[in-house]
Amino acid sequence: MRWTACLVAGLVALAAGPTRAAPPAAAGPDVAVGPVTKLPLPRYASLKTDRVNLREGPSKDHRTLWVFQRAGLPVEIVAEFETWRRIRDSEGTEGWVLHSLLSGRRTAIVNAPKGADKAAPVPLRARADEAAEDEARLQAGVIGSVKSCTGTWCRLIVALPGKRGDVDGYIRQDRLWGVYPNEKVE
Repeated sequence: MRWTACLVAGLVALAAGPTRAAPPAAAGPDVAVGPVTKLPLPRYASLKTDRVNLREGPSKDHRTLWVFQRAGLPVEIVAEFETWRRIRDSEGTEGWVLHSLLSGRRTAIVNAPKGADKAAPVPLRARADEAAEDEARLQAGVIGSVKSCTGTWCRLIVALPGKRGDVDGYIRQDRLWGVYPNEKVE
């Protein structure tokens, strides 16, 4: 069972399979913008609630493909139609959700380093420096709130089980899904 969503009982998965993420649009005058919001496409957002239906098309008449059950899950908005947004999750699955179920709050999922064991923990540093002390060691799949990114490092705040309060630190930007390479977030 997918960790990011639960399959709705009795529904058939997308016949064509998931679509993989396309590279982000480059900055500049040729950036695509949504016809409804006039915001850049693609762009990242997060799920606002613990129950979000991912639909086959942009209306409630379309069948539900997945039910996401994780508020704060980062998603990529790839298209807009009226009050609907076509989103892609970190595993490449696409579908339509109501815009009111999305938040502009930036979150990201920790990815294992390329070529590394998927179970290898990823360091969350005290400063944006490889030599800085570890604040925590995060497993792939951990979700955190993105506070800022320089294009190389992101400041991430993560709630970890067994710790009082949140852990605040820095992680290499290329270790996250939810921010584009070289993207600056303020």
